Amino acid sequence: MEKNRIEELVMKYNEGLADPSEIKVLEKLIEEGRVELTELRELAKFDEHLLEAKTPSPSLGLDDRFYAMLSQAKKRQHKPLFSFTLPPWSIFLPRFSFTVVLVISGFLGGYWWHKPSNSSEVRELSRQVGDLKEMVMLSLLEKESASDRLKAVSLTNEMGKASQKVTAALLQTLNQDDNVNVRLAALDALRPYVKDNQVRTELVRSISRQDSPLVQVALAELMAAMQEKKSVREFDKLLKDKKTPEDVKNKIKENIQVLI
Repeated sequence: MEKNRIEELVMKYNEGLADPSEIKVLEKLIEEGRVELTELRELAKFDEHLLEAKTPSPSLGLDDRFYAMLSQAKKRQHKPLFSFTLPPWSIFLPRFSFTVVLVISGFLGGYWWHKPSNSSEVRELSRQVGDLKEMVMLSLLEKESASDRLKAVSLTNEMGKASQKVTAALLQTLNQDDNVNVRLAALDALRPYVKDNQVRTELVRSISRQDSPLVQVALAELMAAMQEKKSVREFDKLLKDKKTPEDVKNKIKENIQVLI
């Protein structure tokens, strides 16, 4: 491959424009030693443009109806704020649901701006929105489109504290998704939960399951930041593996030095 084409691929990756096939080519070039990891920007900032979901702007009419609904709910405190039943998930289109989550989140933010934070109605609404986000997230993770799965991972950033079901789904995505960008996004989404012993243990186990140089390096950097010494044994296996690119081995060695 010509040098100009290689430089073009590196530039596209750094700008977040590389598609999955081009990332595969980049990984091959890394394995061959023709591209160094230092040429790529910080992995934690990968493909942010794919994770940015556009929030639809609700109309003034919807806003008025929302506040009217809350006002009526306050007059009937013995009744729940919402008493609807979700339709069967097989007909509840995930992309439409994703938009609904964003709209409700915007309403909730506006309501919090004007009302006391200890409102029982707001807490109930917040819980229901969280449940809906989790449902949408788990559904989108099963989609064939990598962009849909990236949207699913990005939803965890809006959940506050994710449930064990969500972290388990992220770990499964990290280990099994066939798209490198999605795996990197899942790893980044798990960072807030590394104090959880179960999450830490599963992240260490994940090291041996990764064949992508980018994910291997990202895990090495995360383990060094976590000071997870139990990961050293797993990284030693990668260092002894002839398939591990020399550039990746050097990065792993640097992070091991931080751990020992």
